[in-house]
Amino acid sequence: MGEFRIHGRPFGFLQRPRVEPGSMVWYFKRDKIAFTSLLLFLIIILCAVFAPWLTPYPNEGIGEPNISNKLLPPSSEHFFGTDLLGRDLLARILFGARISLVASFSIVTLALVIGTVLGACAGYFGGGVDEVIMRITDIFLAFPSLLLAMVIASVLDPSLENAIISIGFAWWPWYTRLARAQAISIRERDYVKAAMGIGVNNLAIVRRHILPNLLTPILVQGTLDLGSAILTLAGLSFLGLGVPAPTPDWGSMVREGRLYLLSGHWWVAIFPGLALFITIMVLNLMGDGIQEVSNPRARSEA
Repeated sequence: MGEFRIHGRPFGFLQRPRVEPGSMVWYFKRDKIAFTSLLLFLIIILCAVFAPWLTPYPNEGIGEPNISNKLLPPSSEHFFGTDLLGRDLLARILFGARISLVASFSIVTLALVIGTVLGACAGYFGGGVDEVIMRITDIFLAFPSLLLAMVIASVLDPSLENAIISIGFAWWPWYTRLARAQAISIRERDYVKAAMGIGVNNLAIVRRHILPNLLTPILVQGTLDLGSAILTLAGLSFLGLGVPAPTPDWGSMVREGRLYLLSGHWWVAIFPGLALFITIMVLNLMGDGIQEVSNPRARSEA
């Protein structure tokens, strides 16, 4: 029996392209937890982007006080209540999402760039270059990353930019170790040896062959670290070393609200804490899903 055709083309051309089993998209859609976390993360991003239009109190969201509405409980007018200065907590949380997301991506990008470049150079060149870079890395790793970030932040003036720098410089050694291990493996591959054999410049080999081929595990690790970046930033702000007032930051909001937990004004600390918890949980679940998706063995077993 002949194939049914429309205008000389197979009927199947009208059908939506299939997602082949074993592909990354197929695996991600199959993992309901990872797929749901991705959707929730997109919702969080949209809430942050459209924050000024999602609340009737955008000025309060960026820090403008309204003392007449001081410490109002949750209601139809203020869904999450208000804080000590009368600012709408929902507006503060939505604008705080902007700070947390931008800061987390900036922290991971800073640490990733520094660590990847140093690790790639250490793994490819070896010898004295590897020895110097890895000894410096070991010195940084001897200190807990949060403690190191606190020390750097205490030296600098409290600000969002300095908080990002503090955490980013405390985190780069972990990416250096990961990049170095990948670079050592890639250096032994045939196409790298062929490039070395025909006299290609070492820096060109690192740029064209080493860095592009080690990025996948680095980016996966970066995705996993986004939640930790938000938590660390909140920790610095909670200690007074991060984002200063009146900039909306979830850590600062929890710090301010903790003083009112026992006085019956529970919403001042609870709602920012819930926003922090939900966002970090969503990012961690999404990162786990991406880690599984990026693993060819896991996809083949699925």
